[in-house]
Amino acid sequence: MPAVRALMTSPAAPLILASTSAYRRALLGRLGVAFDCVAPGTDEQPTPGEPADDLALRLARIKAEAVAVRRPGCIVIGSDQVAVRGRDILGKPATVERCADQLLQSSGQEVEFLTAVHVVDGRNGREESHLDRTVVRFRALEAGEVGRYIAADAPLDCAGGFKAESLGIALFERIDSTDPTALTGLPLIWLCGALRRAGIPVP
Repeated sequence: MPAVRALMTSPAAPLILASTSAYRRALLGRLGVAFDCVAPGTDEQPTPGEPADDLALRLARIKAEAVAVRRPGCIVIGSDQVAVRGRDILGKPATVERCADQLLQSSGQEVEFLTAVHVVDGRNGREESHLDRTVVRFRALEAGEVGRYIAADAPLDCAGGFKAESLGIALFERIDSTDPTALTGLPLIWLCGALRRAGIPVP
């Protein structure tokens, strides 16, 4: 793979996370690499009939590409997550009422989280994508405990209506995943490999 060998010998480009998400910023910060955050300013609405996995991959790609155009020569990471229960795509609830309804409808059900990452290397135009699948099985939930949970964790800006990295873990029976960081919004196992392929040493 000569293209990869060439990347490994070239100086590291500035790294940019195409996101303003505090969750993704904290996750990327765990790797100990310097990076900037830039808002992509992209339209995140699904197209009619678009499958959930295609939606997640497309949104991650357009976020990365939008920032890459504005910051040439940089390595840009775009990411997006789509939560699916049955045939329903679950968005960020935004209000306490919607959050409670979302969680109660997930009671005893499985919700699949599709977390996509897209990396654009502005030095050579190379792009890579990845889709991680995490399945969360909710235990039987009662309205009172859902209300207490929302008051304690304020998960209104989270797809699915919970924060797995904090008290939301108490809502589950099981999490099936190949990368525990994906559920929070950025699959670090795959991303570490992508950054190494781009010449950024991790660790």
